[in-house]
Amino acid sequence: MAIGKWALLAAPLLALAAIPAQAQAQEGVIRIGVTLRMVVENGLKYGQMVKDEFDAVNAAGGINGRKIEVQLLDDECKPDKGVSNVNRFIHQTQVDLIIGSTCSSVSMPMVDIVTKEAIPMIIPQSTNQDLTKKGSPWVFRVPVSERFYAAVHAKWLAENVGKKVAYLVTTDTAGIGFAKQYQVYMKKAYNVDPVIEVQAQETDLDFRAALLKIKSMNPDVLAIGGQADAIARVSQQSFEVGIPSRVRRVAASAASNAPVPELGGDAVKGLIYAAAFNCNDERPEAQAFVKMTQTRYNVRCPDHDFSQAYDTVQIVKQALKAASLKLNAGSHAADRLAIRDALAGIKDFRGLASGPINFCAEPTPQCRDGNRTGILVEYTKGGKDYETRVLARVSFEADFGL
Repeated sequence: MAIGKWALLAAPLLALAAIPAQAQAQEGVIRIGVTLRMVVENGLKYGQMVKDEFDAVNAAGGINGRKIEVQLLDDECKPDKGVSNVNRFIHQTQVDLIIGSTCSSVSMPMVDIVTKEAIPMIIPQSTNQDLTKKGSPWVFRVPVSERFYAAVHAKWLAENVGKKVAYLVTTDTAGIGFAKQYQVYMKKAYNVDPVIEVQAQETDLDFRAALLKIKSMNPDVLAIGGQADAIARVSQQSFEVGIPSRVRRVAASAASNAPVPELGGDAVKGLIYAAAFNCNDERPEAQAFVKMTQTRYNVRCPDHDFSQAYDTVQIVKQALKAASLKLNAGSHAADRLAIRDALAGIKDFRGLASGPINFCAEPTPQCRDGNRTGILVEYTKGGKDYETRVLARVSFEADFGL
């Protein structure tokens, strides 16, 4: 089933927004709440894939004979929407597990809520390092933390391009984290400060004034922190103001999302980003995943947010199978604890990620940042038929960057 239009995806997602009262009252069902950024086409497809994967489990008989009920909501990358969605999951739907979110700025307040309410949450896409530094015993992260990513960027660029780095960062939490860690590494490793740092709003459309300031500083590297649409605009406008191609553009992991090359076109050629997956990965399981997304969701080259959403579902399925669940009206607390402990028991999970994913019981970044291997990728062609190449693959010790 190929899905090429937003409308085809939006209809089933909207149908999920309200779960009938009789379903909420039903016992013996595993309830999962999912909140993602679905205001863009890829986001809708991430959500649809998560739902489809759990539907496939139900079609095969469920997990240990128990069916899974998914409530999927759009948080639009807005913290207040994410908070509203999580409260709805907890107090209305009474879910056993929360999956979310895409944007770190949304996941951040969600961590505080699930910690207070004692409900497990697994993060599929948010990378800001502070998420796991909050020390919540209820939170797990599938994607690579920015504390690892920044060093991949910084080390390679410092050794191969130069150490004069200018930063243009939007108010996106992950983008801010990317820039901060990049700066910390450059200071520690090379005793180098930023040439200039400019902050803008995530919703800005015109970054040219900021880019003119950056141009005047003659940097070696332009580091861009933000979500996909902002990264694409900055890349385009950096050439419009005359920043030459010898100044290497590098961006946070959101640059791996397909809208960046599709919106940015030729301007993204040479843009570097770190990721956890690349669609040119030759492993059989990776190519099977690429073929699946092409066939079902009309996606030519799935980005790492696609792969991380998929890996998240597989990890959840493994944990649910291992958890001893009662799933009755009086067992919410015990079931949530059992799911949390089963997630903490995930060891050496090998899916689509660039390295193995491991969790453990302590509520520390060392235990809850599951994937410690990033790849450094460069766009070699922009547009809808964009192409990439892998520059490097780097694994880190669990306590790196802390």
